[in-house]
Amino acid sequence: MTLSVSAVSAMPPSGPVNTATFDQILQPVWTIYNFVKYIATAIAAIVLVVAGINFMTSGSDMMKRENAKTTIMYVVIGMVVIWAAPYLLQLLAS
Repeated sequence: MTLSVSAVSAMPPSGPVNTATFDQILQPVWTIYNFVKYIATAIAAIVLVVAGINFMTSGSDMMKRENAKTTIMYVVIGMVVIWAAPYLLQLLAS
């Protein structure tokens, strides 16, 4: 799902500002953001699989198990931040 952002919702500085130019500047930024978001999600999926395998194969090694759980927690938190960032910015802009 792509979040629609325009110059009107981003509240440009006061005074005469061409919102069409602002929208033209924002478009490549959102394209880059979406690319980075999907690449980060793919990498996170791989890291989650590796951490899951480490967790399952940890046996009685509590350190290995805790490291796997910590890794999973950090990956999930990172994904929430990356995917929620546009919604938080939209909330702050309005």
